[in-house]
Amino acid sequence: MKFGFDIDDTLINLREHAFHIYNDKLQQHVGLDVFQALPSMEIHSAFGLTKEEGGKLWSSLRDDIYYSKCAVFPHAREVLQELVKQGHEVYYITARAPEHTDRTRQWLIDNDFPVAEGHFFCGMSDSEKVHIIDELKLDYYFDDKPAVLETLSHLPVNVYVKDRSYNQHLQLPRITSWDELLEMLKK
Repeated sequence: MKFGFDIDDTLINLREHAFHIYNDKLQQHVGLDVFQALPSMEIHSAFGLTKEEGGKLWSSLRDDIYYSKCAVFPHAREVLQELVKQGHEVYYITARAPEHTDRTRQWLIDNDFPVAEGHFFCGMSDSEKVHIIDELKLDYYFDDKPAVLETLSHLPVNVYVKDRSYNQHLQLPRITSWDELLEMLKK
């Protein structure tokens, strides 16, 4: 089978990682409970920043956010390794900007994610992900972002949402912990 995965906030806890970096950079002590209650993907409001200010801060910290020690969600790496071991194909489909393609791929490899040649896609917009998912004829696709997940309903792919505070309104099957995936496949 073919499995597709978004990276940020699906396999790695990027927004929470950025939240901690914002706290340090802004010399604030906003609690993790505030982060966990955010109803949107953007984290700037928790720090009293406007959307414009938050965008500028994210851009200025992007390398620290993307390439430092961002936590991998529990079991994500091991489950993807097991899928490959079982003979399945694992694809990564991320909307990170094109200039981050090589470094993002290398980050995955350096962090022990199984990355096969031709199985890494980066540099498209959220709305363009649907075309790659369709062309790959994926059996399963996992993402956290409502704007992406809502574009996939017409495809013959099993779509799962990685459970996050900002996607609770989606009526899709959920993954709350990556060890659930292997159990699900046994059924």
